[in-house]
Amino acid sequence: MLFKTLKILLIEEKGVEVVRLNKAISKEFKDYKIILAKNGNEALSILKSSLVDIIITDLNMSDPDGIEFLSSLKSNLKLKHIPIIILTTSKNDKDIKNCYKLGISGYLLKSLKYEDYKIKINTILRYWSLNEFI
Repeated sequence: MLFKTLKILLIEEKGVEVVRLNKAISKEFKDYKIILAKNGNEALSILKSSLVDIIITDLNMSDPDGIEFLSSLKSNLKLKHIPIIILTTSKNDKDIKNCYKLGISGYLLKSLKYEDYKIKINTILRYWSLNEFI
């Protein structure tokens, strides 16, 4: 199956999570490109000069917090169309509802079991690499 090359903005403060995500990505996505931001402000700065196909972000971040970041991104006419996947440890119903109200494309819990995590990551990439973008 042919997959589009995805340009992914990953917003993650923890280096170990970046390594884990890169390790989990299947070889079928050999041409993906990950741009890393350590917080929401850095991500917004990156997005001023480089648009991406999808954003994967942890909700638990600082500078600004995850909800504030989503609000600012979704209020920006040039950026609000970018699909956002929340990949987090927060099971808080209020967080989940707030994120969907703000227009996210998906909310996934980080699995502790590596195989479950790998399945989630590759399912996200399969779906978005087959999706049609504007």
